[in-house]
Amino acid sequence: MNTIRVGVRCDAGPRRGVGHLVRCLALAEEFQARGAHVAVFGTVERLDWAVAELAARGIELHPGPASPAGLVETAHRHDLDVMVLDSYELDPAGAGALRAAGVYTLAIIDGDSRGQVADLYLDQNFGAELPGPGTAAELAGLGAEVGLPGRLLAGSGYALLRDTVISARPPVAPPATAVSRPRVLAFFGGTDAVGAAPVLTRVLVATGHPMDLTVIVGRPEIEAEVDDVTPSRGQIIRPVPPTTSLPALITDADLVVSAAGTSTWELCCLGAPGALVCVVDNQRESYTRVVRHGLAAGLGELPELTAGGVAGRAARATAARTLHGLLSSPQRRATLAARAWSTVDGQGRARVVDAVFDAVRTAAVPG
Repeated sequence: MNTIRVGVRCDAGPRRGVGHLVRCLALAEEFQARGAHVAVFGTVERLDWAVAELAARGIELHPGPASPAGLVETAHRHDLDVMVLDSYELDPAGAGALRAAGVYTLAIIDGDSRGQVADLYLDQNFGAELPGPGTAAELAGLGAEVGLPGRLLAGSGYALLRDTVISARPPVAPPATAVSRPRVLAFFGGTDAVGAAPVLTRVLVATGHPMDLTVIVGRPEIEAEVDDVTPSRGQIIRPVPPTTSLPALITDADLVVSAAGTSTWELCCLGAPGALVCVVDNQRESYTRVVRHGLAAGLGELPELTAGGVAGRAARATAARTLHGLLSSPQRRATLAARAWSTVDGQGRARVVDAVFDAVRTAAVPG
C-alpha cells in the first residue's frame, strides 16, 4: 500500500492554549514512526516554540479550514487518507462531510462528541470508558441507539504522549524520598491561558513550607504577576519560559502542581506526584475521577481559588493545607506517584494508530 497521508486539524494560541496541539503532536510522531506523512492544518498563534516543534519533525503547517466544505476540499487537495479533528470550535458537521467524501475521520473528544459523525472517536480521559453521566461510554451508547457509525477508544489506556515523555518514563514508580526543601514544579499549559500560575504560586507560598519552586510562565504578563509574589522564609521562586525540557523538570520534581488537562497523562506516565487544579469547565469530569481514584491530589477549581470574600479565602486555605501535607510527607507523594505511574503506560498512541491503520488498510483491500 502507498504511504498513508494524515492531516491533523487543530489550533493553538495564547487564549486557546496548546493542549490540542500537544496531544496531536504525540499522535503525529507515532504516525511518522509507522511511515505515514503528516501535516497540520490550523492556526498556531504567537507560539514560536510550537512552530519550531512542528518544523523539527518535518511536519508542514497549513492554514486550517473551518467549514465542512473547506475540510473536504483541503483533504482532497492534499490527497489525505485520514483526517484527525481536535477542536471545540469547528463545525461538528465537518466530520460527517469528510467521512462521506471517503476520508477516514478520527475525532478526538473530551466527553462531548458535539454531534460529530466520525469513523473513530478517541477520549483519552481516565474513566471515559466507564458508564456514567458525561463519559465517552455514555455517548457511545447514545450513538449506537441512533445509528452513529463510529468506534470508540476511551480511557487513559489511549493517552497520547510525546516521544520526550515516553523516553523519560522511569522503569518503576519513584520511591518515597525525604527532602527538607522539596523541588516543586508548577505549570498550567503551554500558555497558561487562564492565568493560573500567579494564583497557585501565592497558594504555594501560603503553605509556609520551604521549597524550591519553578514556575513555567507562558506569557509576559503572567511572568510579571509571578515576579510580584514574595516568597516566605526558605522558599525560592524561579519563573522560566515554556521549555522542551519539561519532562526532565517533571521527573526532577518532588511535587508537580498543574492544570487537570492533557498534562495530567504526562504526569501519570512519568510517575510524578501531582496536585491538580480544574481550570476550565471541560476538565471537571476528568479532574473529579482522577482525584477520586487517588492518581493526584485535588486543589479545587480555579474560580473558587480566585473568588473574593470568605469563600475564596477558605478555598485557598484548603488548597494550601493539601499542598503542605504533600510537601511534608514523602509517603503521600510516593503513593500518588505509584498509582499514577501504573495507570498510564505510554503506549496509548500506538493503540490509536493501530486502530486507524487496521481500518484504513482493511478499507483498501478490494472486496
